[in-house]
Formats: sequence, structure tokens, C-alpha cells
Amino acid sequence: MKILVLTGSPRKGGNSNTLADNFIRGAEEAGHQVFRFDAAFKEVHPCIGCNKCGMNGPCIFKDDFEFVRQHIVDADMVVFATPMYYFGISAQLKAVIDRFYAINGQIHRPKKSALIMTYADNSLEKENVIINHYKVLLNYLGWQDAGQIIAAGVWPVGAVNNTDYPRRACELGKSLG
Repeated sequence: MKILVLTGSPRKGGNSNTLADNFIRGAEEAGHQVFRFDAAFKEVHPCIGCNKCGMNGPCIFKDDFEFVRQHIVDADMVVFATPMYYFGISAQLKAVIDRFYAINGQIHRPKKSALIMTYADNSLEKENVIINHYKVLLNYLGWQDAGQIIAAGVWPVGAVNNTDYPRRACELGKSLG
């Protein structure tokens, strides 16, 4: 299986990146081919809604999104890994998702997906905002949820290392059919 992992954390070694690392390790151990795009360390211009792409063509911006375009169309699975920033997914990852518009006609077909999210709080109400956004996105694209790792109560860099979440992320990667 070809898997594209999209991360949104600007903290190197941060909690959501640690979980993404563990997911990737598990997926590669299971024999899957994984491509990773760290949005916070790439240049991705926000979509401006100009519609020059026609939802299925080249974008007017020539930036690092080309890597996503190259790998997402043929991917069997797309994984979103993000910290909660001000009660939503990170702006860096959101910019990537917004650019899906230019390839909508090519990715609007069955794929698997997973959500890996970290946040400092422990409130189901707050995490549901991102989970619901993820579910709406999957429903629109016709993708199927293959699992979610929601790591609550982790804020300082490395806090996730003292939890069961890294093992769970690795197991999710290994479990994919």
C-alpha cells in the first residue's frame, strides 16, 4: 500500500511528529511504502480560490505542494498528523488540505485515511472540533477512516513519550491491510 503522511507541526521532535514517526515505522515494518510531507517546513501557498485549476488541473502556485500532488493521487491512504492549535488543525496542514481543491477530481475516490492528533487539554468537546472536520472531509472525498490516535494531555515537547500513544501509533501502522 502507498501511504502519504501529512504532518502539520512546526515543532521538530514535537508530539504529533513523534506519533507520525511511530506510525511510519509500523507501516514500513508491515511492508507499506510511505511518503512524508512536513507542511510546516515546506512552502505551501494558501489557496486563493481563483479556480484556474478547475478543481482538476494545475495550480497557479508552483511550490512544495507539487510533492503532495505527485503522491496523493496514487496513494491508497492519507494520514493527517497535527497538533491542536487554537482549537483547530495547524494552519500549515490546513493550507495543504485547502490546496486539495486543485486535484479534487483526481482524489475524490476511495482511499483509507487516519487522523493523528495531539493536544494539551483533556476535553472531548475540544477534540471533537478536529475529529468532526476530519469526518466531514472524509465523507466528502469518499475516503474511509482506518483509525484515529487522539493524544490528549500532551503539551511540552516529548510529553507523548511517557504515554501509550507511540505504541498505538506504531500498531496502527502495522495493522493496515
